[in-house]
Amino acid sequence: MRIFVLGNSGRPGVSEEAERLLPFLREHAEIVLCDFCQERELSGQSADLTLVLGGDGAILRAARQMGYRQAPVLGVNLGKLGFLADLSPAELRECFPRVAQGEFRVTRHLMFECVVESPAGRQTFLGLNEIAVQTAPPFHMIELDLVVDGEPASRYGGDGLIVSTPIGSTAHSLSAGGPVLGQDLWAFVVTPICPHALTARPLVDSADKVYTIAIRRAECGAYLVIDGQEQVPVTAQHRITVRRAPVSFALVKVAGRTYYQTLRDKLRWGAPPNYRDEPTAGA
Repeated sequence: MRIFVLGNSGRPGVSEEAERLLPFLREHAEIVLCDFCQERELSGQSADLTLVLGGDGAILRAARQMGYRQAPVLGVNLGKLGFLADLSPAELRECFPRVAQGEFRVTRHLMFECVVESPAGRQTFLGLNEIAVQTAPPFHMIELDLVVDGEPASRYGGDGLIVSTPIGSTAHSLSAGGPVLGQDLWAFVVTPICPHALTARPLVDSADKVYTIAIRRAECGAYLVIDGQEQVPVTAQHRITVRRAPVSFALVKVAGRTYYQTLRDKLRWGAPPNYRDEPTAGA
């Protein structure tokens, strides 16, 4: 098996853990390249699997770094939550010999393209989680128009708007009150950020549609934020389009890990309240 080993050397412990893991990995696979600073160009390289050391942020960077030649990703959590990178280093050592022999399954997930157009030109970004159009300092309310497949859908006033994939539905969109989507769905969720309207609610619609955001008013400017990591200043002269990417994100799943288990373990989904102990009858 040929593998990429990627990660975020800026996170404490990643470089040290990589030094410990690399000799072990070389016993079972051919390492095509290691990159912990997001410096290497991967478009001309190929691998059977991408091992990512870090947290979910490292996986988001790796997905964008691989661009339009996505290799299945196996994440090792050295961050805080590890919603996508759910293996510990010890668990990786236990399962990787089987993974190297092909004993794993791959799930495919929606990625997006975000096209930003203005009089100055056109930029295209590839992403996995979400785009957010947010107000800029000093954080006055902005007004946005949403057009879906060429049809005016809604107008929002507030702090901004999020367009998220199912993978990203448990990230920024969830914090803004959006729903949890099954990761294998092919849909986008549009979530307003602090809308100044009681009728503004999240929208879930097909990933086969095209979502366009126009900035009607942003007195202090605004930012387009991609996967919480890339920031692009935008104004009323910009038009932002989100559509399904021609490639999908491939996530390696090992035995014993399910989506609902991750929701329960990582986000405490469905956990009962911490009730006080009630006195027993007759006490």
